[in-house]
Amino acid sequence: MTQPPTLRAPPRSALKLVPITRLAQGGRWRTEAMRSYRAPLLLWFTRGQGRITVAGTTRGYGAHNAIYIPAGLMHGFEISSQVFGTAVFFDDTTATSLPDEPLHLRIRHAPAQAEVTGLIDALQRELDHDRPARDAALHHQAGLLSVWLLRQTQWAAEDNPPPPDTRSRAAQRLVKRYTALVEGQLYTGQSVGDYAELLGVTATHLSRCCNVTCNRSASDLLQDRLTYEARRLLLETRLPVRQVAEVLGFRSAAYFTRAFQRRTGQTPTLFRSSRCDRPLV
Repeated sequence: MTQPPTLRAPPRSALKLVPITRLAQGGRWRTEAMRSYRAPLLLWFTRGQGRITVAGTTRGYGAHNAIYIPAGLMHGFEISSQVFGTAVFFDDTTATSLPDEPLHLRIRHAPAQAEVTGLIDALQRELDHDRPARDAALHHQAGLLSVWLLRQTQWAAEDNPPPPDTRSRAAQRLVKRYTALVEGQLYTGQSVGDYAELLGVTATHLSRCCNVTCNRSASDLLQDRLTYEARRLLLETRLPVRQVAEVLGFRSAAYFTRAFQRRTGQTPTLFRSSRCDRPLV
């Protein structure tokens, strides 16, 4: 099987705050396409609404929703010009105190809304000014944000006991396992049938469950994730198109080019040349 491309080791994750509107600059695919990040991510929406898919399950989000996504978890979300908020990419040191599972919290109480907004504003002030002990301040401010997240999670669990185990819940569990497998074996060239076999189900059943949880087929989720990874490699590396095709498991560069153009409207070469100055985040 083809192995991932040999690249320089990525730098340690640094704490970063990005306005949600900026995440979508350069095309809707920058937020909507399935992807994962090396760093844990907190999305704090202050205005607007849309849909977000995390680990293969789609839910609606709105103002004052806090969505936490662990590192390496497949996700994507739609936004419009009316959606505002902040994406907090945590650093490696804070990651150890964050949850292992994704969270979707609807923060209804004004004091809790003000608290998280204040914590994010404090982080932004530290990032904007090169003051003494800046790294220590960022570390502790991020720690307070992780504490806020933990408290809100515990309070939400007390107010909302888990729903009974249903077919929908079973489908969510299966699709979550599927998306985790895709993330872990993205460069192996596996098909939906291969993943279904690893999960002990048929490809038809897997796709049916994906349709239940996110209204998409298993194949569409896989191809969407592969296309985002192809975009990332085209933008962040100097790998030739043929090698990008090879490491992602496509039979040939020509087949990869056709598949990429079918989903994006551009050839890989044109995509790379037209966006070479636009980082993904």
